[in-house]
Amino acid sequence: MDLKSLSLLAVLAPLAGALVAGLFCRVISRTLAHSAAIGGVATALVASLLIFRQVADGARLNGPVYQWLTSGDYAFEVGFLIDPLTASMMLVVTFVSLMVHIYTIGYMRDDPGYNRFFSYISLFTFSMLMLVMSNNFMQLFFGWEAVGLVSYLLIGFWYTRPSAIFANLKAFLVNRVGDFGFILGIGLVLSACGTLDYAGVFARAPALVGETIALFGTDGEGVSLLTAICVLLFIGAMGKSAQVPLHVWLPDSMEGPTPISALIHAATMVTAGIFMVARMSPLFELSDAALSFVIVIGAVTALFMGFLGIIQNDIKRVVAYSTLSQLGYMTVALGASAYSAAIFHLTTHAFFKALLFLAAGSVIMAMHHEQDIRKMGGLRRYLPITWITSLIGSLALIGTPLFSGFYSKDSIIEAVAASTLPGAGFAYAAIIAGVFVTAFYSFRMFFLVFHGKERFGHDEKAHDAHAAHDEQATHDEHHGLAHGEKPHESPLVVTVPLLLLAIPSLGLGLFVIEPMLFGDWFADAIFVDAEAHPAMRELAEHFHGAGAMALHGLASAPFWLAASGVALAWFLYLKRPELPALLKTRLQPLYVLLENKYYFDRFYETVFAGGARLLGRGLWQGGDVRVIDGVVNGSARLVGWCASLLRFFQSGRIYHYAFTMIFGLLVLMTLTLWVGRV
Repeated sequence: MDLKSLSLLAVLAPLAGALVAGLFCRVISRTLAHSAAIGGVATALVASLLIFRQVADGARLNGPVYQWLTSGDYAFEVGFLIDPLTASMMLVVTFVSLMVHIYTIGYMRDDPGYNRFFSYISLFTFSMLMLVMSNNFMQLFFGWEAVGLVSYLLIGFWYTRPSAIFANLKAFLVNRVGDFGFILGIGLVLSACGTLDYAGVFARAPALVGETIALFGTDGEGVSLLTAICVLLFIGAMGKSAQVPLHVWLPDSMEGPTPISALIHAATMVTAGIFMVARMSPLFELSDAALSFVIVIGAVTALFMGFLGIIQNDIKRVVAYSTLSQLGYMTVALGASAYSAAIFHLTTHAFFKALLFLAAGSVIMAMHHEQDIRKMGGLRRYLPITWITSLIGSLALIGTPLFSGFYSKDSIIEAVAASTLPGAGFAYAAIIAGVFVTAFYSFRMFFLVFHGKERFGHDEKAHDAHAAHDEQATHDEHHGLAHGEKPHESPLVVTVPLLLLAIPSLGLGLFVIEPMLFGDWFADAIFVDAEAHPAMRELAEHFHGAGAMALHGLASAPFWLAASGVALAWFLYLKRPELPALLKTRLQPLYVLLENKYYFDRFYETVFAGGARLLGRGLWQGGDVRVIDGVVNGSARLVGWCASLLRFFQSGRIYHYAFTMIFGLLVLMTLTLWVGRV
């Protein structure tokens, strides 16, 4: 099959599975629903593999599938761009999605919304593929909004929980802020270039250098048009990829089922912003101001979101804040013009973070859906497969040499060190400190869950309260602990995806670092001005193979910082477990600051949500009550009062009419005489 046919197959197969599982969810069996969904995603994975092979052989595709709309001189089309960047993203999306689909059979097997869930995750896969395969901004925006819609549906999947409804509304509203900037950026692109096709925009971009746009009216010098376009597009990425200050939705999105956390909020949707900026490299390379903005935002996210992971006790929230921090690393790489390093880390992170989320789900199932890591401990002996796969994921996350995360993470650190952009120095300090922080909170969670003394037990009153709160009471009864029962390993449909995800988490970086970073794999997909932004060129000069990089990594600062973080976590939570409580008391102001997440949520709730309510109350009291009820309704009452007076004289009796005529005549005569005298 040619690339166009394979592309259509890859994108439409998950859609077909979603339609079967969704439209007929009430009439088909669970087996048929998950078979249709998994079959669609498996077909997409096979098509993606065939596309990847053809792209590796030099095949390319960039063209429309059909024209959706023509308006004046503008044509809006649905089309595909298949190049190495697209092929890489397709493999990541489809492989992780397939693992999540299989895992879901075990995790959601007793949930009443089983068929609906499979429909949603297949629809998400379709939406993400439309996003990464697009060759124009219109289709990109379609995929962008589609993944946001499905994310809203999945975060609030258990819609009887108030916390889930709050979380999905929060995600929806925060992403609308980012999407507003994104669509403004697309509008500027269309206005400046006259087309939304990537190829046409990139060809026109160099001619826009030096052009300015007035942000407020027509007075003043304005700002660089390209800078405005890039910053607005990146604001969209800040929403989707959860960068400060639009990060607040991602931790709360853990209210959705665990497979959602792995699929959407670790491996695919949150990386859409990273992918978009990499795809827009021909634009960002022309604006150093935009790149500096990107690198600073990423550095702040990488470090300060990592700090929040230290105090989290919910196993999924620890991994969620880790995701925020790692997205910050990818964003920093984009700002340093190390786009290939950002995509490389996106790829490795997708596997080991999906692994960590799914392993967390396995622990949650074994612990009767208990998510507090303080109530676990000693699970290594009961969950050996989950333990070893969690260890692999954690070692990859902290950048242990030879593991996949080491090659991508250290490449980012070295690229930022070589960057000459304003803000690169701060970024380097932030991400190098983030290495220690990441290692500390990752192994804090690992030690508390799998090592030390057993802190779990079955309390029937607590279980009854939990079951009353949790819609998944039926699900819990089948997977949880009966009285006196010990935790046990998850079924094969859960552990097999863990093992399959552990393989690329362990060895992917070793094999792909050279072609992805220092070869010509992204040569025609990513543009870098090596003279102005030489970071990747300097990395290439010092690269002598994956093995040599791992050996050098053993003597590097990131490795020893990571080792120190692991050692400190071991000391505090296994050797001297009484110390964390003491430190919490001694550092109470800092703990309160972190516990309140730097007061971002409270600020937004007070200023924006409270301000919106205050504005609405003012419009209600001033506009509705005083103006409409007071003036409009008041004038109606005045007319009614006048009518009631006139009604008194409209009695139907002749003497009343005679009296009225005489009275009116007297009034007219009086007025005539008075006017005459005046």
